[in-house]
Amino acid sequence: MEKEVGNGCSSLAYKLLFSCPFGLSQPQLSAVFDESYDRIPHSDSNLENSISQIWDQRVQKNGSLFNGKKFRYGGYSQKSGDGSKKESYVCLHLGLTDYRTFVGTNLNPSWEKFLVASEDDPTQCRHTSSPLGNGAIVETSDQKIVLLQRSNNVGEFPGHFVFPGGHPEPQEVGIETHEYCKCSKDSELVNKKVSQEMFESIIREVVEEIGVPATSLSDPLFIGISRRVLNVRPAIFFFIKCSLESKEIHQLYSKAQDGYESTQLYTVSMVSLFLLAFSSGKFW
Repeated sequence: MEKEVGNGCSSLAYKLLFSCPFGLSQPQLSAVFDESYDRIPHSDSNLENSISQIWDQRVQKNGSLFNGKKFRYGGYSQKSGDGSKKESYVCLHLGLTDYRTFVGTNLNPSWEKFLVASEDDPTQCRHTSSPLGNGAIVETSDQKIVLLQRSNNVGEFPGHFVFPGGHPEPQEVGIETHEYCKCSKDSELVNKKVSQEMFESIIREVVEEIGVPATSLSDPLFIGISRRVLNVRPAIFFFIKCSLESKEIHQLYSKAQDGYESTQLYTVSMVSLFLLAFSSGKFW
């Protein structure tokens, strides 16, 4: 299921790859981690060489950049469960990439040259790094939605409004290469750990970015997958309820671990959220 959403501004438009408004719990979301979902190098050697060139330029400007490993989004599959409940199940297809390749492909000024003309999303993006991001729609106990305004010091979309989020991290489950899961028994265990990381990582991100305790957060519900039209960056989204009121969250935000990534926290109604998204020009 794919749908393009936007307000006419190319920086806002995104493609909705999968939507599940009622949400899927952790047992209903699985993952397959396999090198078949890794990025395929482009046949144009100039494009490939530009990856290193752009990364070196970025490092010269910002020596703190770190080339960490990331999960690469390679698509998903969906099936219905057996029995009378007819529950839906989604399986994420994940490979391995890194931040350097992300900067050199998705964030490359010539990023569109990495794309393949295809209606199939994984095929279209097979030459891009496409690290899987995550985001959370956090609802407070007084039924407001949490938004952050990004710092001007961040590498992507400074000053834009965002949901709390970041990335699931391969190192959290001990993954550095595909050698970790070559045999079938290891592969099954790795896939289970990767699936858990999808849910654990979004809780981590919310706690670190807005400062609330993990005990105040409900179990996340997976609600969809989107891909930005600009730079084709993919992300999975979750819905999380917080037992705290807006005013309590504002107080905790000042001591958030990753508070430096944003300059302001807002709690807004759902109506205000939609108005902001379609009128500000700065919703990421």
